[in-house]
Amino acid sequence: MRRSTGSHRSRAVVLAAVAALGAGVLSGCADDGDDGSAGSSGSSGGDSKGKTVVTVGTYGVMGFKQAGLYDEYTKLHPDIKIVENVIEPASNYYPQLLTHLGSGSGLADIQAVEVGNINEVTTTQADKFVDLSKADGVKKENFLGWKWSQATAKDGKMIGLGTDVGPMAICYRKDLFQQAGLPADRDAVSELWAGDWQKYLDAGRDYAKKAPGGAAFLDSAGGLFNAAVSGSSEVYYDKSGKPIYKDSPAVKKAWKLATDASAAKLSAGLQEFTKPWQQALANGKFATASCPAWMLGQIKEYAGDKYKGKWDVAAAPKPANWGGSFLSVPQAAKNKDEAVKLATWLTAPEQQAKLFEKQASFPSAQAAYDLPQVADAKLPYFNDAPIGKIFSQAAKDSPTQVLGPKDAVIKQNFTDVGLLQVEQQGKSADEGWKAAIKTNDNALDQ
Repeated sequence: MRRSTGSHRSRAVVLAAVAALGAGVLSGCADDGDDGSAGSSGSSGGDSKGKTVVTVGTYGVMGFKQAGLYDEYTKLHPDIKIVENVIEPASNYYPQLLTHLGSGSGLADIQAVEVGNINEVTTTQADKFVDLSKADGVKKENFLGWKWSQATAKDGKMIGLGTDVGPMAICYRKDLFQQAGLPADRDAVSELWAGDWQKYLDAGRDYAKKAPGGAAFLDSAGGLFNAAVSGSSEVYYDKSGKPIYKDSPAVKKAWKLATDASAAKLSAGLQEFTKPWQQALANGKFATASCPAWMLGQIKEYAGDKYKGKWDVAAAPKPANWGGSFLSVPQAAKNKDEAVKLATWLTAPEQQAKLFEKQASFPSAQAAYDLPQVADAKLPYFNDAPIGKIFSQAAKDSPTQVLGPKDAVIKQNFTDVGLLQVEQQGKSADEGWKAAIKTNDNALDQ
């Protein structure tokens, strides 16, 4: 579950929130103590008991240990011990990974890669990773086609097995919709804006006419921008690898959508995932939020029991994906063969379904969508919304997005520089745009 092209500011916070989702999806987290199969550090050779130690390098909590998957694997393979090395803060992970790749040392047997970095890895580092498409048990057809493509280099080498994705929906307060005279049934709400993000703003304008208790229609222009832009194939780069963020129709359309929402005072003007945003959830200060699958945990955690059953989930105006991660095996891994076996097992449809059931990490393996843990998943907190069906459909329909080496940086500058200046500093849409472009130009020149 990731945020900035997908990335996020604190993966641990997201998963701590998700871990509280409760009945119907989650069954709790494993003890973080030393269980003999996973920990925070260790050798990548063999331990004193003669077991082979396979190390897994991650950023924050990816949920494999918490969902009991490491325990399950080591019971199936008693000669293996798994040691998870977690880098916090998550922002430190990728620079360290590049350093280790450059030196050829210090690498874990399995290294996680976030979607915002996967293009840079496939274009500049692919020779340093194992081609996992050739691993026993890996079937391309099990995965979403666009997810498989994201980790595939130009020569056809596939260096990352997808873990999760972030298919898009809209989370909304059905009670506030009712009070504002809008439909509250999730199918009717989905129909309000089906096919067009502009219809979403039109619904917001109708909502604003009778907005109850001063609650804004949406939380953040930045969140809206990310949701809208994530439904396009070419965003910040074109297929040739050229940066196009200055002239991209998708970026310009999403920018106008976000700044129009701000100008019409449909947005609460918040920066997502900050304390004020969390407090606004707790106090019921907005009626909708762009909602990738991993956002459910955030809303439940910070809105609290007071709003149980009042939140619901509708389809997004257009299919989109915001987030996701991969497991890769470096060529320099000390236990490469065992690492490939573990990465393959962890990302198999059956394990992805278990991870979703216990950690709400939405599968990138489309073969998992027909398994009962996913297909029948509902969330009591969100009015028993059939999240398995909603997010499965969004994931299948999401476009194959062209990624570039600085996708994560570019997107963050549009939201955290440009749009924040518009929403919180009173800058015009044009001034915010120029600030974002200038910051991105400087970032790409470095």
